[in-house]
Amino acid sequence: MSSEDNLLPLIVEPERLAEHLDEPSLLIIDVPLKAESYGQGHVPGAVFLDHRLLLSGEGEVPCKVPSTEALSRLFSSLGLTRDTHVVAYDDEGGGWAGRLLWTLELIGHTRYSYLNGGIHAWREAGLPVSTEPHAPAPSDYEAEILHPEVAIDRLEIMERLGEKGFAVWDARSRAEYDGEKGDNRHLGHIPGAVNMEWTEAMDRERALRIRDYAELITELEALGLTPDMEVVTHCQSHHRSGFTWLVGKALGFEKIRGYAGSWKEWGNRDDTPIEK
Repeated sequence: MSSEDNLLPLIVEPERLAEHLDEPSLLIIDVPLKAESYGQGHVPGAVFLDHRLLLSGEGEVPCKVPSTEALSRLFSSLGLTRDTHVVAYDDEGGGWAGRLLWTLELIGHTRYSYLNGGIHAWREAGLPVSTEPHAPAPSDYEAEILHPEVAIDRLEIMERLGEKGFAVWDARSRAEYDGEKGDNRHLGHIPGAVNMEWTEAMDRERALRIRDYAELITELEALGLTPDMEVVTHCQSHHRSGFTWLVGKALGFEKIRGYAGSWKEWGNRDDTPIEK
């Protein structure tokens, strides 16, 4: 389905969303880093999502994608239907909202938007907020992994390192990338990966909206990432890289993929190649 069929563009500004709040097909999801953010004021009609439900929460790599049964329960509880247009946002500039939208893309639900800048931009625009919880009307949504290519696993990355046209965007801090800090058995980065910390793609002067696209494309090209390439993005748990995945998509990187295992998996194994 092309984005022209969509109610709203991929990246929607607060004023534009405000004009569509009464649209029955809209499902606005607030997925904040700090749960109390929702109660302090959310977009009217938005439902709350605990970001932990976007992760499997089990085993040695708890940041992997939940089972299709768990995703079916989650999206049914949120009232998702095939015709729903989802608008996601958070309180931190797009990490958890990006992870949610990446998960929707994975299950083939492509009617979605990101509220640019999240609740910060909404408040800055002087738009009304609600402090009343909004309960979704549950649906019966059966999730299937229809777009598996949006994700990538450790084995495929290992196989393809150094391949022309294949690149890794590490969204962690410079210190993590350089191997100076981290909570893992091994520190450093995937060989050949380039580093642009996720917050560097946010405009702090404009309520954490995505920065100017032309500037971002120029900076990413300087790092060796171009929209025609297949780019894998990761962080420690594919939370920060939920945002860099979304930014890549907004910039026209059509083959951008998320590595859910991220450094949580890569840095805690003894068979994964690492550079410092």
